Amino acid sequence: MPAVYYGGYDMTYVMLLIPVLIFSFWAQMSVSSTFNKYNKVTNRRRMTGYDAARLILDRNGLHHVQIEHISGNLTDHYDPRADVIRLSDAVYGTASIAAVGVAAHEAGHAVQYAVGYAPIRLRASIVTLTQFASQWSIYILMFGILLSIGPLAYVGFWLYAVVAFFQLVTLPVEFNASRRAVAALEESGSLDRGELSGAKKVLSAAAMTYVAALLSALVQLLRLWSIVSDNNRRRR
Repeated sequence: MPAVYYGGYDMTYVMLLIPVLIFSFWAQMSVSSTFNKYNKVTNRRRMTGYDAARLILDRNGLHHVQIEHISGNLTDHYDPRADVIRLSDAVYGTASIAAVGVAAHEAGHAVQYAVGYAPIRLRASIVTLTQFASQWSIYILMFGILLSIGPLAYVGFWLYAVVAFFQLVTLPVEFNASRRAVAALEESGSLDRGELSGAKKVLSAAAMTYVAALLSALVQLLRLWSIVSDNNRRRR
């Protein structure tokens, strides 16, 4: 998409960025409000986040995967290197619909690794490269432009493309983990129909934050391509 400048600003980038920022803000507010709403509703079985994660792990033969408490708000995650699910303050010992949904989602990630789910294996294989790219791609691109080294600028662009690709691969990983969580909670009878609906809303809201992250990465990628392309044309 060609850049359109007005008053020194790339208006194409601005027109793409504004709706993405609005969507990102909405997604963050939505996940926070939805989680808070359903974290106040106790599930009928008084199942805690720990109980839900343990149930799903054991049903899938993952008795060796440990569950730990971690401080913070919505800092829940599965660490494949340590084979540990870490649940936050509001999830670990809380018997709410939201806590059960979030914990089940993290257990879903553990199951993904256990069954060799392809997207999560792909994502894991590029984590180190993605971390490097997210820290250095912009600097490499700008050094390439400032030093008039065209190929170096393109290296920076393609490194950032790895970041965008990582966000793209993350989507099926997160959506699949949520589907596994909902299916496990339904099959085990851990939540009734109304409670299951609440858990789905919590997980759906969380999924939108990953969509927002992908959109932000794609807009930034288009911006960097415009910068590199414009610089290449000026050097000719």
